[in-house]
Amino acid sequence: MYAVIATGGKQYLVHKGDQIKVEKLGLDPGKKVEFDQVLLLADGEDVSIGTPYVKGGKVTAEVQDNSRAKKVEVIKFKRRKNYMKRMGHRQHYTQVKITDISK
Repeated sequence: MYAVIATGGKQYLVHKGDQIKVEKLGLDPGKKVEFDQVLLLADGEDVSIGTPYVKGGKVTAEVQDNSRAKKVEVIKFKRRKNYMKRMGHRQHYTQVKITDISK
């Protein structure tokens, strides 16, 4: 059984037992979180597609960790103008483990 959920402006394909990194949720490790914006549920040949969400579809997960991703370096450069600017960015994320997928 698998599902497609929407959280943080992104969509994720999840199976039971998967660990995924989503946008920061602001919850402590060990807490439970429910994703109710389920776009698709599939159990073998039985596939439910939402318009836009599947009614009664729910994905339950447990928060594993809150952390920051690797640094992304941004360089702005204009040739022959003696201009170069370097910046870095580290995005916050929450790692969750999918514990249950239900209709």
